Amino acid sequence: MSKIPEFTNCSIVLLAGGRGQRMGGRDKGWITWQGRALIEHMQLIVRSLTDDLIISCNRNQQRYQALADQLISDPTQDFSGPLVGIIEALKVAKHPQLLVLPCDAPRIDQDLLTQLYAAASDRPAMFKHQDHWQPLFSIIPKIQLHALQDLWCKGERSPKQALLQLNSVAIHCCDDEQRLANFNDPSMLQQSLISVRNNYVNSP
Repeated sequence: MSKIPEFTNCSIVLLAGGRGQRMGGRDKGWITWQGRALIEHMQLIVRSLTDDLIISCNRNQQRYQALADQLISDPTQDFSGPLVGIIEALKVAKHPQLLVLPCDAPRIDQDLLTQLYAAASDRPAMFKHQDHWQPLFSIIPKIQLHALQDLWCKGERSPKQALLQLNSVAIHCCDDEQRLANFNDPSMLQQSLISVRNNYVNSP
């Protein structure tokens, strides 16, 4: 008997379709942190939450397939940005809500994701940290798909601006919240590793 997912009626997409420019063009999902690829960290965190785990990727599809229930790719191979990945995920999502996450935020945990899930409604919701909206940590109802497609056709490419135009709900975080940190360049990855080592050395 299959295990019932903790987030019923909710699909999850991990966005791993970027060009990785700040990582020297590497596929960021497969960059290693603490002995595992970033995408493997994320998959371990969310796997028990849904029976519809989607990964958006534009290369290394065979490797990603082992971690997902569904794979999607951008309609064109020009790395158009995360908004198109969100739209493609909404098209295939099996459930009425889609929880959106980047592939490079391995400090996220199920407590924070539960806050997102609890905010599900007919409006998008996203975290807001130090007055900054975090559109790649969001939950979007599938009924907003057509509205997002219309915005895309009108030239909108920013996930934040698109979701704000849909009257998004803010989920406020503490100013010192670290779990939303994403590793989008080598220096951030190295700083995280140094922090982990220091915490280990200073632990009782």
